[in-house]
Amino acid sequence: MIYNKSKEGIILVNKPRGITSHDVVDIVRRRLEIKRVGHAGTLDPLAQGLLIVLVGKYTKLFPKFSGFDKEYYGVMKLGEVTATGDSQGEVIRKGDYRQIKEEDIKKAFACFQGPIEQVPPMVSALRVKGKRLYNLARKGIVIERKPRKIEIYSLKITKVHLPYIDFLAHCSKGTYIRKLAEDIGDKLSCGAHMVEIARLGIGPYKVKGAVAPEDINESHLQKITL
Repeated sequence: MIYNKSKEGIILVNKPRGITSHDVVDIVRRRLEIKRVGHAGTLDPLAQGLLIVLVGKYTKLFPKFSGFDKEYYGVMKLGEVTATGDSQGEVIRKGDYRQIKEEDIKKAFACFQGPIEQVPPMVSALRVKGKRLYNLARKGIVIERKPRKIEIYSLKITKVHLPYIDFLAHCSKGTYIRKLAEDIGDKLSCGAHMVEIARLGIGPYKVKGAVAPEDINESHLQKITL
């Protein structure tokens, strides 16, 4: 079989809410008729936005993309903690947010800007002793996780409409936005979870101009330095 070099590169995909990153990979495989396809960083079904798909030889560039900083838009809800850190999980604890002022929220957000330590959530793809945390979480198993150093370069509140807070975050690799929301909720003593997450950027790549999965074709393949 002759290797088709035209079917290699990266594709910037605007993943919609409700499908997995693996679903997008399968769509690319079918539409380009090529098996060697991967992605450069998972977006959960709840999340939407930029997903970088790697095609052909470019699949070996995963470490390059996974090391980039990320940009997110998010909406968090105060007063409820869920088992998954988002709106798809069961509510396991409630708190009173009604007395919280906007100034309190600003002070809480300020505490999480800069270099911080974050404990990875159980519902994450992180491996501990060879096992994915989310697989353990599905079995009801909770294990101790060591905090990891991350950096929140900027954290901007864009709208407060309690119990919801809209915000923008620019952060280092390894940052879990769900955990960030939970930690802010804990700081405010009322709990919180994410109801909307959109990835706007990965390093120099932005969601603007990314293609919808159903529109993907060979013309969307971009060549970069291997």
